[in-house]
Amino acid sequence: MIYNIIDRRTRQHRWRQITAIVEPTYHDNTVDDADQADNAGPDAPVHEQRPAISVTDAVAWATGIPCAVTLYFYDLGAGI
Repeated sequence: MIYNIIDRRTRQHRWRQITAIVEPTYHDNTVDDADQADNAGPDAPVHEQRPAISVTDAVAWATGIPCAVTLYFYDLGAGI
């Protein structure tokens, strides 16, 4: 389930094909002024990436993950 979305695209009106990345939201607990998320447990993805995915499909994919995740949007071909 999506707890947060961070949009790092420079081309923010591109939605057909982007790079999407999910990480457990608790990874952000050390960021200043961040809300605190519970540890996601052993089945949580550490880091998953989907290149060439639409914004709609990225949201559906991240929503289906059974733990709290942060969904990152990057321009196609960019990302971690």
